[in-house]
Amino acid sequence: MFKRSYLWIIGAGVGAVACYLYYVNVGCADGSCLITSKPVNSTLYGSVMGGLLFSMFKGKKK
Repeated sequence: MFKRSYLWIIGAGVGAVACYLYYVNVGCADGSCLITSKPVNSTLYGSVMGGLLFSMFKGKKK
């Protein structure tokens, strides 16, 4: 199972770390931003987006 979804798992990890770092460094000053106002929201959004982005590069089976 890991062989089929390794790109999605790696992308989710990269996206989560990237969006958490974005939250820490940029964030949202007044708390009105839905995604970047809390670290959990930012990390979950990044993991989903990273997983989707990396899964686009999966090769087709022959």
